[in-house]
Amino acid sequence: MTYQPKSEFLRIIIQRGFLADCTDLQGLDDALIKGPVSGYIGFDLTASSLHIGNLVQIMLLRWLQKTGHRPITLMGGGTTKVGDPSGKDEMRKIISVEQINANADGIRQVFSNYISYGDQPTDSPLVNNAEWLDKLGYIDFLRDIGKHFTINRLLAFESVKSRLDREQPLSFIEFNYMLLQAYDYLELNRRYGCVLQMGGSDQWGNIVSGADLIRRVDGAEAFGLTTPLVTRADGKKMGKSADGAVWLNEDRMSSYEFWQWWRNVGDADVGKFLKMFTELEITECERLGALEGAEINAAKIILANEVTTLCHGADAAAAAEATSREVFEKGGAGDDLPTLALSAAEVGDGISIVQLITRSGLAKSGKDAKRLIAEGGAKVNDTALSDAGMMIAVGDLGKPIKLSAGKKRHALVVLQE
Repeated sequence: MTYQPKSEFLRIIIQRGFLADCTDLQGLDDALIKGPVSGYIGFDLTASSLHIGNLVQIMLLRWLQKTGHRPITLMGGGTTKVGDPSGKDEMRKIISVEQINANADGIRQVFSNYISYGDQPTDSPLVNNAEWLDKLGYIDFLRDIGKHFTINRLLAFESVKSRLDREQPLSFIEFNYMLLQAYDYLELNRRYGCVLQMGGSDQWGNIVSGADLIRRVDGAEAFGLTTPLVTRADGKKMGKSADGAVWLNEDRMSSYEFWQWWRNVGDADVGKFLKMFTELEITECERLGALEGAEINAAKIILANEVTTLCHGADAAAAAEATSREVFEKGGAGDDLPTLALSAAEVGDGISIVQLITRSGLAKSGKDAKRLIAEGGAKVNDTALSDAGMMIAVGDLGKPIKLSAGKKRHALVVLQE
């Protein structure tokens, strides 16, 4: 990067590793200096919670606000009905309107932990593109917006080209997605004076199209900025755990499990993750990331505490750390572990240990639970389990039972009163 930005926002995001590409870095820098700038990121409503793969974009909006500008969180209530083909090998399933609205309610819970909403100049409006997309007349849209897009150009987009090259089906409705996203940018520019769209590197073609549409239709200046694809040092995709996505909502993943994911990242990822997902000073991030041996574990605890505090609050982070110490250092059960509560009726004459391991979330299926036991990876109250036919009676649940899968994943089984 030869250009040295003068604006605080660009300086910070470049130092912290957020910048992949920009349509006009110097022009955006000048606009940010004049400020304040309104910038947006769109979030599809395909699930009831965002996951840590979305944290890059959420932190980008947070830094935009912290440096005196206005972030706009755009909920994709309209575009989710279509489905973004970017980075996908197959057609997305069509989600019902009811499910999309329910997902929006779940996702809103996350944003307020990172971004300020209200009536102040830099407070974010929480906008849903269903406000304008649901009202579009198809013929009018094709006439007024579609004329600015050539088929040649649409076919050249990486999200389209890669799908066709692999001979994977691309529905006509998905093919329209990039026009709708470009139209979102135009609407936000007109409604909120938004001049910056940000997103992941897979959104580059869509973002450039939106900025170009604003220039063509209204003759206004607009910018685009993308972040790099964040992967772990082992090459795995950011945001995944052994059991799937690492969710940001408490009802999808407990704050303890969330804390544990960050506590267990690879040594080589600590410095990078501290820069991107915390607000610690750059020099401190680099110092912690350079630690080796047993000392790097202290840096991982700091990482877990900082990220969990932003997402779930300081109390949740402190409770997660305390539970971790109880479980790993003192051999206790830990009050904050994921808990499976059973009634006496559910236990009946006895319930198999395989069922308990599966229902507690430590295995995906009974088959996985039996494999875990056979390979010596399962424990009951810190004692190795070898009998997959073991049964648990109501009397055995006079006090909580601690189940373990490997060294890092634990759960409690308790009897409901």
